[in-house]
Amino acid sequence: MTSLPANPGTKRLGLVIDLDICVGCHACAVNCKEWNSGGIAAPMTDLDPYGAAPLGVWFNRVHTFEAGEGEASRTVHFPRSCLHCAEPACVTVCPTGASYKRAEDGIVLVNEDLCIGCKLCSWACPYGAREYDYDAGVMKKCTLCIDKIYNETLDPADRVPACVATCPASARHFGDLGDPDSDVSTMVRERGGYDLMPELGYAPTNKYLPPRPRRAAATTGRGAIELPPVPAATGFLAWVDRLLSD
Repeated sequence: MTSLPANPGTKRLGLVIDLDICVGCHACAVNCKEWNSGGIAAPMTDLDPYGAAPLGVWFNRVHTFEAGEGEASRTVHFPRSCLHCAEPACVTVCPTGASYKRAEDGIVLVNEDLCIGCKLCSWACPYGAREYDYDAGVMKKCTLCIDKIYNETLDPADRVPACVATCPASARHFGDLGDPDSDVSTMVRERGGYDLMPELGYAPTNKYLPPRPRRAAATTGRGAIELPPVPAATGFLAWVDRLLSD
């Protein structure tokens, strides 16, 4: 089986996703598909996309759920992709070394020349972040647009993953989560960002920011009206965990 880096660096590149302002437009998924169809992970196969049983490779997917009940409910758009875990089971279960974690920045990648398409990594990943390419017969996944973020021919402001660059609501942020003073680490600390399924011990690098509580009252032309209370953020996080566990 594949080993993790013996001496990983402190740098941990990843994403912070704000569930409070994600509008579920799928721009992140579409631009990810566009960039990576010609990038390091190309091609990204689509089979029978308009048929009854389409198959395709998407590194970003956005799920939409209703959280809560009745008037106290709210719509939550939940983007999902590889979380580039510090202790990724998808790497340690790989029999060929195709799945690996970079020591210098913590990014988890797949060497397609070594991949035999056994799908063990997809079974080991509890977040459903692995994609099987039925044309190539190999596993693929989010690369954090590694061929973009390290491209020195681009302006520094453009060296971010395609999903971050295209988000119209600025719900996605990219940076070094291993640096406690970075913008993304500060954001996680101030907003109560959290790991998905921390009890599993995989220590995902990517973080989610929970939806903010709604205001207790809204004003109309006839005065203030009371709105139902919104469950605490911890209740929402438990709901997300149950959803992923099902």
